[in-house]
Amino acid sequence: MLERFRGLSATMLGPIARLLIKLGVSPDVVTITGTLGVVFASLICFPQGWLWQGVLIVIIFVISDMLDGLMAKITGKASNWGAFLDSTSDRLGDAAVFGGILLYFVYRQDSTLWAGIALAGLVFGQWTSYVKARAESLGFVCKGGLAARADRLVIILAGAFIAGLGVPYVLNIAVAALAVTSMITVLQRIAQVRKQAKAADAHSA
Repeated sequence: MLERFRGLSATMLGPIARLLIKLGVSPDVVTITGTLGVVFASLICFPQGWLWQGVLIVIIFVISDMLDGLMAKITGKASNWGAFLDSTSDRLGDAAVFGGILLYFVYRQDSTLWAGIALAGLVFGQWTSYVKARAESLGFVCKGGLAARADRLVIILAGAFIAGLGVPYVLNIAVAALAVTSMITVLQRIAQVRKQAKAADAHSA
């Protein structure tokens, strides 16, 4: 399903990507612009209680996450630098989204409990990404798990959007679910790497 979505996105975004290329816009500029848009939208809209509005703005800028890669593919200029910039920008954008929701609970709900749960979702989400990056830098395969990055982003944005329409407790359920599933994902990935590391050590011995 994800591959079909990516194929559909490439078809829809293709004309935009080609237009940006024609105008001389580089994929790096698109990556940076999209990340800054997500950061500012999340940290301004969510703490103010503008949930559904913030989600719509964030989604518009998240599209750039697909545009930059598509532009690089069309121009044949995909590079390790571009992949690095895209990955590190994703971490910043994710942190901003969860940080904005955390501030929403602090300032609009006056709840340190739910702010703490949102913080847990942020921490475990970042930890999940770090575990994957560190494992792969050591030559291990580390993927899958209960809540990958795309899953976390969809759940938190969907929860915020529905909550912004006035449906109670949806955002609370979303952040609680993400805190738990992200923690489980970390454990799953650590176990996955541990199994490979033990096998590699046994083979070396």
